[in-house]
Amino acid sequence: MVKILIVDDDPHVTALLRKYLSAKNFEIITINQSSKAISTAHQLHPDLFILDLMMPPPDGFELCRLLRADPEFATVPIMIITAMDISNSNATSFGANDYLAKPFNLDEVVTRVNFLLNHGVE
Repeated sequence: MVKILIVDDDPHVTALLRKYLSAKNFEIITINQSSKAISTAHQLHPDLFILDLMMPPPDGFELCRLLRADPEFATVPIMIITAMDISNSNATSFGANDYLAKPFNLDEVVTRVNFLLNHGVE
């Protein structure tokens, strides 16, 4: 089963994503404290990350950079889901593979997750 690690400081967002993505047969791990993301990732070896950007330190920008700098996660797909107004090109400039704005459509999340998992990271 595909493992997805979701890091967002809003427990409502992580609960919503966990419920919906679990129903689509993904194994979902959620963290509401970004400071625990790297250690949790090393323990669980996720196949994909979903990150918020606006979180207490490390924020999503820094977390994305840290994941990309770690050889274990350098090629693991990272999707950003955030209320921050950024473009997809800005998201990829700090290491993310995809970006969705909040509020988001849950079916679109699944579509993009499947695309990232099937096409890998270059």
